[in-house]
Amino acid sequence: MALSERDVRGIADYARIALTDEELTEMTTYMNGAIMGVLEPVLQYGEADVPPTFHPIGDLSNVMGADVVAPGLSIEDALLDAPSARDRYFRVPSILGGDQ
Repeated sequence: MALSERDVRGIADYARIALTDEELTEMTTYMNGAIMGVLEPVLQYGEADVPPTFHPIGDLSNVMGADVVAPGLSIEDALLDAPSARDRYFRVPSILGGDQ
């Protein structure tokens, strides 16, 4: 299976690579020689009876656990060691200037 210059131009356009006519001819020769030679063994396998795989692990399902509310640190305890706090919030220096 050889690539045409039209195929190579399409690949270059997809990759947003501008090729001159001379570079296109050179790239087509290179891709047909070096790269297609590496792919040739893969192309020899019959894939007609193999369904397409859309994820490398196949039928992957969500492995995350459900969100469960659990008791934790109270707001008061969280603010105990804060250098500065107001109401229920940590106070931090303003990066925009002024007292926010």
